[in-house]
Amino acid sequence: MTTDSNLNIEKTIDTPKKTPKQKIFSFAKNLLIYGLVFAVIYIAINWWRQPVMPANPQLQLTDYQGQSVDLAALSRDKPTLVYFWGTWCPVCRVTSPTIDKLAAANDYPVVTIAIKSGSDQELHSYLTEHNYRFTTVNDQEGEIFADWQGQVTPSYVVLKDGEMTQGLTGMQPLWSLKLRLWLSEVF
Repeated sequence: MTTDSNLNIEKTIDTPKKTPKQKIFSFAKNLLIYGLVFAVIYIAINWWRQPVMPANPQLQLTDYQGQSVDLAALSRDKPTLVYFWGTWCPVCRVTSPTIDKLAAANDYPVVTIAIKSGSDQELHSYLTEHNYRFTTVNDQEGEIFADWQGQVTPSYVVLKDGEMTQGLTGMQPLWSLKLRLWLSEVF
């Protein structure tokens, strides 16, 4: 006959403790794996929701102040960044200052397209209030953005010689945008 004490025999196994070096290696390995998974997912989502250049894109635009903007001509000399955004977009409130810095640097042409952001006067007030100096086309009905099959704001397109070389979405740091423009210029 067995007793309860015999059934509850505890086995003690001595597992060796990890050294600090092993802990650091294990942490770095996990960080690398999770980082790669995140990067793959981020790239896939960005590719899926990026704008798509229309077959016959409207590259002759007029900014909200009535000035002509020729994206094909601008992108002939240097890659041009087209930034789709909205005054109503919370993420754009974070990304627009970066776009303003990029435009102010004057290294590459920057044209922004404000989607469904009100009348020209309302857009002007918003730009003035936030001290944005970038060139802005007012896409009051969202037709330009729809033509580019835009899904989310903010969205970005890099044009070179009137052709789209890159499309991306979401928050982008200044260095990333500069790198993408430079790569479009070099390759």
